[in-house]
Amino acid sequence: MAEIKKTTKKTSPETKTVAKKTSAPKNVVAEIKASNPVAAPKAKKPGVSYIKVQQFASGAGRLKNQVQTLKGLGLNKINKIVELEDTQSIRGMINTVNHLVKIIG
Repeated sequence: MAEIKKTTKKTSPETKTVAKKTSAPKNVVAEIKASNPVAAPKAKKPGVSYIKVQQFASGAGRLKNQVQTLKGLGLNKINKIVELEDTQSIRGMINTVNHLVKIIG
C-alpha cells in the first residue's frame, strides 16, 4: 500500500490580506436609496379595487405551498397587513391560506 503524506502550508503574517470596511459618504447612500425602485411605494391604479389582508397565524409547520403562498401575498409576520389588487388569482391565493389570513377591507 502507498503511504499518504499530509502536508500543511504555513503562511507568514506578511502574506495575509485583510479586507477593510469602507463606508460611502452619506449623500451617496441617500441618492442610492432614493433611486431604488423597490423602496418606493407603489401607486394605486385608478378604477381598480383593492383588498386589505392581514396574517393572524404563523406559517411555521405548514405545508410548503402554504408558506410559499404567504410569501407571494407579501405576508411573512403575524399581524402584517398588505393591500392587494382584488383579482381572481389573489382571491385563490387567499383561499389557499384562509385559515392563516383574514380580509379586513
